[in-house]
Amino acid sequence: MKFYAIIVAGGAGKRMQTAVAKQFLLLNEKPVMMHTLQAFYVSEVKPEIILVLAKADHDYWKELCVKYNFTIPHTLVEGGTERFHSVRNGLMTIKEDGIVAIHDAVRPVVTASLITQTFKTALEIGNAIPCVKPSDSVREIQSDGGSKIINRDKLVLIQTPQTFDLGQLRIAYQQSFSTQFTDDASVVEAAGFPINLVEGNRNNIKVTYPEDLELASFLLKNNIPGELF
Repeated sequence: MKFYAIIVAGGAGKRMQTAVAKQFLLLNEKPVMMHTLQAFYVSEVKPEIILVLAKADHDYWKELCVKYNFTIPHTLVEGGTERFHSVRNGLMTIKEDGIVAIHDAVRPVVTASLITQTFKTALEIGNAIPCVKPSDSVREIQSDGGSKIINRDKLVLIQTPQTFDLGQLRIAYQQSFSTQFTDDASVVEAAGFPINLVEGNRNNIKVTYPEDLELASFLLKNNIPGELF
């Protein structure tokens, strides 16, 4: 059985308030994305890594790899217009069957145990989508400008890696793009496959705002993987 990881790196720096795309920002003295690829490289499953990146950033990434002596093997693939197209481009490079994890490049604190868990679950039952329960109260905005409380016990927050049997994913990505596709699980669900949730990790943060970078730095420096919830 072959294992793969598609790392999607299409984000910009808008919410980070930086000119540099967030996957290239320095985190503990090397770009965020290098931590992410390393997490998969050292995991138990050791998947083949496919990095999907905007074509305009390919040369810059190669320069960074030289600068930081980054030698983890990976295949570099051109990104698409939307995340959906980027994932599909990555998927098209895989010729064999197996299991593939799709992960946000800006989730650098993902643990080896969570990576392994999603691969094992997907191998057993077709897919594995990590999630955590919200700790805050949640309200829904109404069309009239008001809001109403939602029972948070019925909600989960979805993370990556989202891991699938390649057969499922290939069928799902034959669909046309829809704005309803917010992640890979939504694409697979639209193709008729049931989605299997697994426990995620609260420290598996997505670097989106400046304070996220500070937290990720702290977690990595102190080797704090977090607990499963």
